[in-house]
Amino acid sequence: MAKKLFRSTTDKMLGGVCAGLAEYLDIDTSLVRLIFIALALMTALLPMVLFYLIAWIIIPVPPTENTSPKS
Repeated sequence: MAKKLFRSTTDKMLGGVCAGLAEYLDIDTSLVRLIFIALALMTALLPMVLFYLIAWIIIPVPPTENTSPKS
């Protein structure tokens, strides 16, 4: 089964975008956050902030498993 990109619900600081990307790429979350901040500083913040906001809207949260029986 193919891997899917989801926002993180457990290791998030703001919206879970960087943590979800790190889980998807199987790398350290701190590294993704540092790269994001470095790119934001090099691009005068606005493009990366827009990217983050759009990713926050587009990337879904992982589905939760409902273990309780339906009544």
